[in-house]
Amino acid sequence: MTAVADDVLLQSRGVGRVFRGLQALADYNLDLRQGEILGVIGPNGAGKTTLFNVITGFLAPTSGSIKLRERDIGGLPPDRIARLGIARTFQNIRLFSGMTVLDNVRTAQQMRRQANFVETLLTLPSFLAKESALEARALSHLASLGLAGFADQYAASLPYGFQRKLEIARALATEPAILLLDEPAAGMNEQETAELTGFIRDIHARFGLTIVVVEHDMSLIMPLSHRIQVLNYGRVIAEGTPAEIRSNPKVIEAYLGADDAAPAGVSA
Repeated sequence: MTAVADDVLLQSRGVGRVFRGLQALADYNLDLRQGEILGVIGPNGAGKTTLFNVITGFLAPTSGSIKLRERDIGGLPPDRIARLGIARTFQNIRLFSGMTVLDNVRTAQQMRRQANFVETLLTLPSFLAKESALEARALSHLASLGLAGFADQYAASLPYGFQRKLEIARALATEPAILLLDEPAAGMNEQETAELTGFIRDIHARFGLTIVVVEHDMSLIMPLSHRIQVLNYGRVIAEGTPAEIRSNPKVIEAYLGADDAAPAGVSA
């Protein structure tokens, strides 16, 4: 499928990131299309999380350009990029563990709420009305994702698989156009991974999202992705459909060289 300019949400050209002389990401190019699920795979240390950090503003690129809807976002701070429509999760869960499930989502929704200092300071009726509407939206959001039954529980008390879902739900509460998932199946068993795969498919369809998934678990990435990029030593060494990636000699070599065995779903 050839990219059409009007169809491209996120575009990068020649993006690189250097750490003290180490090229962690080099000449990275992407045309991410509206509604696409892009998988990003590669051996440990291939540059996958660095890529996410550069796109979302946690790291500034040392070369190249990143554009969201033709607006240059390279080097903008994370909060600006989030407001422009890119949300992410993290490899290690970063929930507000001492807050309830509802408050985790409500906090994320505050980003889209215009707060007035005076009405907040004086707790005016207008402020209370906005707070009530915010809570109603948060509860509706949790209900749509099957998490309403956990609303009053502390995030830290949830089973691991539900903590992962809550982190995704919190990211969705910022109303993104693009959702970046950094190893969402990390630490999950086979059943939890299958449930998560269905969950991601559901939110993709329901919210009309464009999604980028970094993942080691091929049982998630292969059936989920429309297209896959393979990184190795910070460079894209292959790109194509899951079927094309499975049989790509460069991909097999990269994994064989890293782990002495091809990953599940990538056959020699």
